Amino acid sequence: MLIDSHCHLDFPDFIEDRDDVIRRAREVGVRLMLTISTKITEADKIISLAEAYDDIVCSIGIHPHEAGREPETTAEELARIASHPKVVGIGETGLDYYYEHSPREAQKKNFQAHIAASRDTNLPLIVHARDADTDTAMILEQEAAKGRFPGLIHCFTAGRELAE
Repeated sequence: MLIDSHCHLDFPDFIEDRDDVIRRAREVGVRLMLTISTKITEADKIISLAEAYDDIVCSIGIHPHEAGREPETTAEELARIASHPKVVGIGETGLDYYYEHSPREAQKKNFQAHIAASRDTNLPLIVHARDADTDTAMILEQEAAKGRFPGLIHCFTAGRELAE
């Protein structure tokens, strides 16, 4: 069974042919698709998309590129939205210092709120970490000291030392 563990079916690129994209994925054996949230302001849209298909689930979160543009969101608010049965993850969140589309402090605060929501809900944290090794490691270590949380690394540009 194939699972697409990271797609963005809510992106504008798919407005014209979303159903065809989903159909083609099914034809080649994809049995489940996880469409990843990048903007909390579009949470209703991504949940509605997941509700429309039996084989699509979603995450809820704010991508680091959007951290400076989206409203500041608390862990409690993320957890409340994530209580929907189609939501299976928290994120995509983390730090991206390569593109720097959002201020670093906004990214850090956003990342910490997402980690707290992951800890509170026990939903996996979907981490995006690009060219932000030191800060990513520091935040993950600080937050892990407060209590465990499940997660996975989606985007990772560091080496083995940080991974370990």
